[in-house]
Amino acid sequence: MPNAEAATIAAATMVRAENVHKRYGSVEVLKGIDLQAERGRVTCIIGPSGSGKSTLLRCINHLEKVDAGRITVDGALIGYVERAGRLHELNDREASRQRAAIGMVFQRFNLFPHLTVLQNIVEAPLRVKHEAREAAHERALALLRRVGLADKADSYPSRLSGGQQQRVAIARALAMQPKLMLFDEPTSALDPELVDEVLGVMRDLAADGMTMIVVTHEMGFARDASQHVVFMDGGRVVEQGPPAELLARPRNARTQAFLSRLLGGGRAQALSLR
Repeated sequence: MPNAEAATIAAATMVRAENVHKRYGSVEVLKGIDLQAERGRVTCIIGPSGSGKSTLLRCINHLEKVDAGRITVDGALIGYVERAGRLHELNDREASRQRAAIGMVFQRFNLFPHLTVLQNIVEAPLRVKHEAREAAHERALALLRRVGLADKADSYPSRLSGGQQQRVAIARALAMQPKLMLFDEPTSALDPELVDEVLGVMRDLAADGMTMIVVTHEMGFARDASQHVVFMDGGRVVEQGPPAELLARPRNARTQAFLSRLLGGGRAQALSLR
C-alpha cells in the first residue's frame, strides 16, 4: 500500500483492535478480535449475551487488560507503551490520562447519589482535569440543555427517572470532552417508554459527528444511526458491514439466526433500509 494511502486510512481510523484476546481464568472471552471504527462515525456491536461485546468495550479504555493483541485509539496504543519491540503497561496515572479522553456510558447509570446532577457532571472535570470551576459549571449547564435536562441541575439522582439518569450519565461523559464515546447497552436497564429519550440524545450526538461505539440490542438505532455494524458471537467477530447489508441481508448463518430470534420471524424485514 502506498505511504500516502496508508496515512489517509490511519487518519480516518479512531479505534483499531488487532488480534485482541482476553481470558478470565480458564474462560477465553475474546478470541482474536479484529475491529476498526472510523472517526466521526457510529459503529454498533450486536450479538447474544456472553459474546464478549462488553468486555471488548472495557478493553478499549483499558478498564480490562488484554492478554494478547493491541488496541489503538487515535493512533495511540491503549494501556501500554512499546519500547524495543516489547509492550510495557502504563502506570495508573498515565492510563487514567488516556481514559479521560474516552467517554463511557454503562448499562447502569452509576451516578453519585449524594451529589446533585450538576455536581455529578462537574466532578471529573474539576478533579481529573483540574478545570476552573466556572468553566466546568458553564459546560455542565450547556450539556444539560443539550440533553433536555436544564431544569434538573439541582436535583438528586433519586428524584430522576431512569431515562433522565442515563441522560445525565451521557452529559457527565461529554463533560470531559472525549474524542470517543463508548456505550454499553445504555438502554437495557430502562423501561420501554424511556428508551426513546436516551436514543434521541445518542442520535443527536451521531448527527454532530461524535465517534461512537455502541453495544446495543436496539436494531432500529443500529439501522438508522450507525454506518457500520459488527456481529459478535463466542468471542469472535462473525460478520460486519454496513447496516443496510448486515441487518437486512446477513450472510452468516449465526447472524441470520440471531436476528431472527431477536426480531421474530417476519419482523426482520422491517430492518430493510427504505
